[in-house]
Amino acid sequence: MNDPGTGTTATPVEERLRAALAARAHSVGPADLRPLRPPAGSGRFRRVLVRRTVVGALVLAAVAALVFFTVRDGGTRPAEPARSPHPPTGTPSPVPAPVTPSASQPSPSARHP
Repeated sequence: MNDPGTGTTATPVEERLRAALAARAHSVGPADLRPLRPPAGSGRFRRVLVRRTVVGALVLAAVAALVFFTVRDGGTRPAEPARSPHPPTGTPSPVPAPVTPSASQPSPSARHP
């Protein structure tokens, strides 16, 4: 027997296999098939959905905690003293300048009773 698809001669084993498969195919009827049902949702999709929900809730909780502690601590800390944006230009001297008496003020020894 020639193979219709390839143009080669089929062996006796191939002929017997084809005959057995054809007989089995003809013996199956609609009553042997199970009813058609839509495929169930995959468990992977459900796991991904749950994971994303949990991660979103954790991020939301972290942001809420950050805002809560920032607002709560912001009113209780005193403000820092104002600072000059530039360092002082002169160097302070460690010893104060001597005080010279002025002519407008009388000295204690210049008083006469």
